[in-house]
Amino acid sequence: QVQLVESGGGLVQPGGSLRLSCAASRSIFSVSAMGWYRQAPGKQRELAATMTPGGRTNYADSVKGRFTISRDNAKNTVYLQMNDLKTEDTAVYYCNARSLVKTATEYWGEGTLVTVSS
Repeated sequence: QVQLVESGGGLVQPGGSLRLSCAASRSIFSVSAMGWYRQAPGKQRELAATMTPGGRTNYADSVKGRFTISRDNAKNTVYLQMNDLKTEDTAVYYCNARSLVKTATEYWGEGTLVTVSS
């Protein structure tokens, strides 16, 4: 059974930093593009950042220069380092694994809440 377990959310002041972690099942991690999506209250879920097994990254324009996605293949874990956080970054952040070997196959974590507020 594939599992994605997120951690690291919380309350932070504007300008602060947080690091999110997502531990994935070994069976899916090495063959998936891993990503972070977010959903703010009253809005649709949107891409924050993704990373392929080969290290290619993609960022939403709104987070470029502030967020960094990385993956530790030995730990089957993907991270999202978030710096210079803004109130508009407040959202539930979801870990996503999109299989690169099985068509139309992806998995989601349950989400972790990030609140940026003074």
